[in-house]
Amino acid sequence: MNESEFLRIISGERTDITAAISRVLLHGLSWGYGTGVRLRNLAWEMGLASVHQPAVPVISIGNLTTGGTGKTPVTALLCRMLQTMQHRPGILSRGYRAQSEQGNDEFRVLQLTAPGVPHVQNPDRIAGLQRLLQSPDTERPDVVLLDDGMQHRRLGRALNLVLVDASNPFGFGRLLPRGLLREPLNGFRRADAVILTRCELASASQLDQLGDTITQHAPQLRDHLLHLEFHPTGLRDCAGVTSRLSTLQQTPVWLLSGIGNPEAFRRTCEQAGATITGTSWFPDHHHFTPAELQLVRQRQEQSGAAFVLTTLKDLVRIPPQPAFQALEIEAVLPLEQLETLQLMLQDAISPFSS
Repeated sequence: MNESEFLRIISGERTDITAAISRVLLHGLSWGYGTGVRLRNLAWEMGLASVHQPAVPVISIGNLTTGGTGKTPVTALLCRMLQTMQHRPGILSRGYRAQSEQGNDEFRVLQLTAPGVPHVQNPDRIAGLQRLLQSPDTERPDVVLLDDGMQHRRLGRALNLVLVDASNPFGFGRLLPRGLLREPLNGFRRADAVILTRCELASASQLDQLGDTITQHAPQLRDHLLHLEFHPTGLRDCAGVTSRLSTLQQTPVWLLSGIGNPEAFRRTCEQAGATITGTSWFPDHHHFTPAELQLVRQRQEQSGAAFVLTTLKDLVRIPPQPAFQALEIEAVLPLEQLETLQLMLQDAISPFSS
């Protein structure tokens, strides 16, 4: 079963008998998974598992679901904010599906969107942190951004930021593998703030309902719900040449993505003015083969599309060729909420400065 068929089954889109039986079986598996998650969290809460307390403040950026919530552009935003606050940020991540020392797609995207910020990828986050802190004094980070850190509880953190995709917030409301939730919604209790991402794709009433659901599980978050949007800013080709977003207006394009939420990407492209002639969706973090890219090119040409439009995370995994361009996006918070987040960052960091 490929990823798209799996999503059609767990979402309920497929209503045939095979899908119904699959959902029953997946429900049984999710019960076992959920039991394991609850026992693991209980061990941390009872102090049965030890937490490594770092020498510098760690800011965790995580989520409760699998799939894309926009952690990479949010990480880039936080890097810029911390630099503006005269801090030296570093990035620590697991390096999921990295194929070489060049790092995975998120690593390469952050090289473009957060240039000069040291970034270590290591499945052992404690060892990765030690490597970051061994940098020369002038490069040594004084604050570390922990990518995908919500469920990684070995490393202590000064601030826990949890991202929720407003276009698909709770992974169909069920735990893995019946849904996309990594843990129950009471996990929000460990959050210091929740950032609702892709708010431009949701209505005001949907955002209010999301906020109500979150605060039912974690009342402390009532004044710590931030609404973030992803704004397209332009296009970038494989050679790094950028062009204005206006060149996309009414231009026929074929969409390609290997990300966690391809439908959100489609809606963003539509809002940017693109005319979509077709799509090629692949699993998250997919490494494209030459044959797959050739087939995508054939479909693009047959559809009359001017080029293949993809995400920046996908573009860095594609060998240089002229027919592919990426839609660049920027994470944007309202000014008042940006100031709120800046105060939270400063409050988390200040105990380490004294």
